[in-house]
Amino acid sequence: MREVEAKRKAWRSKEGDQGGEFLGHHMIPVVLGPKDRCFVIDHHHLARALYEEAVKSVLVTIVAKLSKLEPETFWFVLDCRNWMHPYDADGGRRDHKDIPKSVKDLVDDPFRSLAGELRRIGGFAKDTTPFSEFQWADFLRRRMKRAAVEANFDEALKRAYELAKSTDADYLPGWCGPVPR
Repeated sequence: MREVEAKRKAWRSKEGDQGGEFLGHHMIPVVLGPKDRCFVIDHHHLARALYEEAVKSVLVTIVAKLSKLEPETFWFVLDCRNWMHPYDADGGRRDHKDIPKSVKDLVDDPFRSLAGELRRIGGFAKDTTPFSEFQWADFLRRRMKRAAVEANFDEALKRAYELAKSTDADYLPGWCGPVPR
């Protein structure tokens, strides 16, 4: 939720037409699913921030129209195409039925917040791999205690940076060394 708060703050800094212009350049990618409902497949933090800021409508870009599929097939296709990440805040895989029906019901994962901030400070590079920050979050989750992250985020970020620069992390998307000689 740290990223949601940062996006809310950025949104509040928009004045006049800047808000509309911003929204015009930040469409939310969706897949049309059963009953022609929109399923958000990326930019969840922005969508949640705009929801909390009481923005009534946003532009979406339809990535795929899967309305004709039966629900189980629809979820299978989303999973196969990496258009969903059915994992909970503890890193455990969940059934698609456990995915919140609205961005307002998304829960906080402090390790995902830690991974997002780690990327911003240069711990790893932005990458096109779907859900790459969640992979980093899971890496950190296995090496750090949640209570430590929640108690002192800045200290946890320092530790995360050390871990990110280790060769233990070299398999992760966006890893940027250092490379041992």
